[in-house]
Amino acid sequence: MGTNMANNYLKLQFLSLPENQAFARDAVAAFCLPLNPTLSQLSDVKTAVSEAVTNCTVHAYRGGRGMVTVECSVNGDMLHITVSDNGVGIADVEKAVQPFFTTLPSDERSGMGFTIMQTFMDEFSVSSNQGEGTRVDMTKRFLSEVENA
Repeated sequence: MGTNMANNYLKLQFLSLPENQAFARDAVAAFCLPLNPTLSQLSDVKTAVSEAVTNCTVHAYRGGRGMVTVECSVNGDMLHITVSDNGVGIADVEKAVQPFFTTLPSDERSGMGFTIMQTFMDEFSVSSNQGEGTRVDMTKRFLSEVENA
């Protein structure tokens, strides 16, 4: 994610600890406030970021620790978010993004993380290489109240 055309840019890096999920979610929410989001739009962004960071925390490092990177940029009325890790990667991305697919059913995981991200964001993609990590790219457009009507 480049800063050359962005109106604003943010990069966070933190350890894949559960307590950092709320921090990442709230930091991205605060970052997008200049876009004048509705409460619903703000909730969508927070939920999608939370799901993406949770995936890094739970799956990428399999109980170990590693770094999670969250990058955000604003271009006009668009918020672009990238959440990435350097973890184990995903063997089959196409299968992983299917609703209810989980590699950890014993942990009572719903397998809905990617589905939730896709539902709450306007654009969504996942790329991954086994042994190298995973990257989730998401975009949210902030329409004004007039455009939403």
